[in-house]
Order: sequence, then C-alpha cells, then structure tokens
Amino acid sequence: MDNINNEFGYTKDYSYLSEVIKETLEHEQATDALFEITFVDEEKIRKINHQYRHIDKITDVISFAFEDNQDYIPKIRFLGEIYICIPRMQEQALTYGHSEKRELAFLCVHGLLHLLGYDHQEKAEEKVMFALQDEILNKVGITK
Repeated sequence: MDNINNEFGYTKDYSYLSEVIKETLEHEQATDALFEITFVDEEKIRKINHQYRHIDKITDVISFAFEDNQDYIPKIRFLGEIYICIPRMQEQALTYGHSEKRELAFLCVHGLLHLLGYDHQEKAEEKVMFALQDEILNKVGITK
C-alpha cells in the first residue's frame, strides 16, 4: 500500500488495511483524498506527542489533519498524516483480547476519522465516533 510507511518494520500482513481505508473514505464520501500512515516505535511516537501536543508520553495513534484550518478544499484532498505505534498496538491487542489485525484496523479507522474531522473530546462526539468505527470495522468483517 503506497500510503503506509512501515518505519517500524512490522512484518505481519497488513494488506487488509486497504479495505478498511477504502470503506472509511467511501462512508465519508472522501474518495479523492490522500494521506499517509506511518508505523513507528514507542520512542518516535513519544517524541512526536511531546513536540506537537506537549505531552511527554507514548500513545497509540496520532493524527495531524491538514484541513482543520482551510476554507478552500481542493478536488484532491491531502488529509494529513497518521502515526501508529506498533508496540502500543500489540500491547493493546493483548490487553483488550483483540487480534493484532483488529487493533491495527481500529487504530487506522480511528486516525483516519480524526483526519476527516471527527473527535472525541466530548461524550456525545465520542459516542458518534466510536459507533462509526464499529460500523466500518463490522462492515469489512473485522470484529472484536
């Protein structure tokens, strides 16, 4: 997949993410959109989190939405960047009793929805965003 940079060196198959990405973009009618996903280690995501969010700790996924402050949206949209911490993803898969496939797909959808304008700062926003994540994952057959 051209939009995934595997800086971490994740060796398991993640080709299923193309279907997850396609379904998410189609659901949000954002088919002419570009973005990047980068798999990173804990140290890299901690540095990114510290530099841009001033939070000096490891997180699972960070999204940088490039359209947040634009009035003009071009025909082909460059949505932004998503960084997924592979060790944190693997840890959460064990903690939540999910497969790595399910957890990685979840983080991909979660990050992409952030790029598309969704958030979960408020309970009502969280309810909408998390229901949509489940709907998309269920539609592509990746369930808990």
